[in-house]
Amino acid sequence: MNSTGYLQRREQIETYFDRTAAQAWERLTSNAPVGRIRATVRAGRDQMRATLLSWLPQDMRGMRLLDAGCGTGALAMEAAGRGAEVLAIDLSPTLVKLAAERYSALGQGGAGRIDFRSGDMLAEELGHFDHVVAMDSLIHYDVPHMVEAMQRLAGRTSQSILFTFAPRTPALAVMHGLGRLFPRSDRSPSLTPVSEPVLRRGLEQGIGPLGWREGSTLRIKSGFYTSQAWQWHA
Repeated sequence: MNSTGYLQRREQIETYFDRTAAQAWERLTSNAPVGRIRATVRAGRDQMRATLLSWLPQDMRGMRLLDAGCGTGALAMEAAGRGAEVLAIDLSPTLVKLAAERYSALGQGGAGRIDFRSGDMLAEELGHFDHVVAMDSLIHYDVPHMVEAMQRLAGRTSQSILFTFAPRTPALAVMHGLGRLFPRSDRSPSLTPVSEPVLRRGLEQGIGPLGWREGSTLRIKSGFYTSQAWQWHA
């Protein structure tokens, strides 16, 4: 995926998470007190992570998992605790460093292990995986880029890809529009609400011929957090 639009978007996301909001994300993903709005986001993300983990095997010994957009590493640590060999990657070196520090502080217990890296989650040199999880890491891209990302991941994944997207709803459309009208330098790169039927058609055409089929889906809404989990399996 070398299109100018994707590369520009990736650069915006990297700048935001690595420079503008690293401290905010460190606090959000900890047990530190946060304000009411961020508390709803934290609760929503916790519920989303639990949902995605529930779709993975309880015993992951001998399995390789890609945590695509790992952030501060919470999901990767859970998967490693089940015995998985996890490659956890994020565009933000700052967040990856924090994730590795948190993992080290836990004593790196469990049967699995985590290889933390900063870089592009779609890089082919990352190798092949049994499962891929992309929690809230594709929500900034439009449908064509999401489908292309899934194609690239599907070609190197043997069992399942779990990802989230921002569902197009009237409320999200309004918030998205206001974000474009009133940009601020410290605001997160705006998510891109997408139509579920349009995304489904794109995926059926993009990875359906490779033998992939849709599985479970669940929308999670918690205050200012709205995201939809989707499971696709080989």
